[in-house]
Amino acid sequence: MIKSAVTVSLVDEARGGPFVFWDGLEDACRNARELGFDAIEIFAPGPDAVREDELKSLLQRYDLSVAAVGTGAGMVKHGLSLSHADADHREKARDFVRTMIGLGATYNAPAIIGSMQGRWDTQTDRSTALHYLGDALEELGDEAAARGTFLIYESLNRYETNLFTRIADAADFIRRLKTDDVKLLADLFHMNIEEADLADAIRAGADVIGHVHFVDSNRQAAGRGHMDFGPIAAALAESGFDGYASAEAFPLPDPRTAAAQTIETFKTYFPR
Repeated sequence: MIKSAVTVSLVDEARGGPFVFWDGLEDACRNARELGFDAIEIFAPGPDAVREDELKSLLQRYDLSVAAVGTGAGMVKHGLSLSHADADHREKARDFVRTMIGLGATYNAPAIIGSMQGRWDTQTDRSTALHYLGDALEELGDEAAARGTFLIYESLNRYETNLFTRIADAADFIRRLKTDDVKLLADLFHMNIEEADLADAIRAGADVIGHVHFVDSNRQAAGRGHMDFGPIAAALAESGFDGYASAEAFPLPDPRTAAAQTIETFKTYFPR
C-alpha cells in the first residue's frame, strides 16, 4: 500500500522553498492528522532541532509516522557537498549526513540526499565527482543499514545538479553500488523537466525506487498543475511500490490548502 506524507521545514534559511508546512512540528502533525496523511517528512537544520521526546509524543498523539528526513540543510545552511574537491569538506558533508541518518533512524525513517550530492565543476570533473558521490553513498548506505534503515538518493533537474538528472541513469548508478541499502527518490517535479515519459521512467527504476515526491508540474500541490497522474500511479502500482508519496510542494495559496489539495489528489489515484 502506498502511503501519504507531507513535508515540514524547520530551516529558516529555506523559507519560501517547496515545503508545505513551516510553523513547527506540532502545527504540521495536527494538520497532517486532520487531513488524513499517514506521515510527515522533516527538513531540519540538524538533528538538534528535533527533540526526541517532543516528536515521539506528537507522533503518538496524532497517529503519524516519519516518512523521511532531508539533509538539504547541509547545503542550504552549511554549504556542504559530498562531491566537493576538498577531502576535509567532503568529510564534513558525510558527518552531517551521518547525524541526519541518526535522526531518521530514531523514527525508523531514511535520510534523503538531494542537494548535498553537489556538482562537478572546473575543480572536480564528472568522473571524479561521481567517484566521490559513489564512495559516500556506499559508506552512508551501510551506516543507515547498521541503524536499521536505508538511505535515499534523489536525482534532481539540470538546474540543481549536473550529476544525475534522469531516473534510468541514477538507477543504474545505484545498482552498481556494493551496498543494497541505497534507494532512489522519484521526484515528479524534477522528472517533469527531464523525462520524456514519467511512467516509463518509473518502470526503468522500479526495482530501486524507495520514495516518491508527489507534486505537480509547477511544484505546487498535486492537482494544481498539468501533471497527468494516471499513468504515473499505474506505473507505481505495477512496480509494487509500497513506500511514501510525499508532498514536497510550495505552500500555495497557503499550507493548509496545499496539503488538502495533495491528499485529495492522492486519494483519487491511490484509493484504499
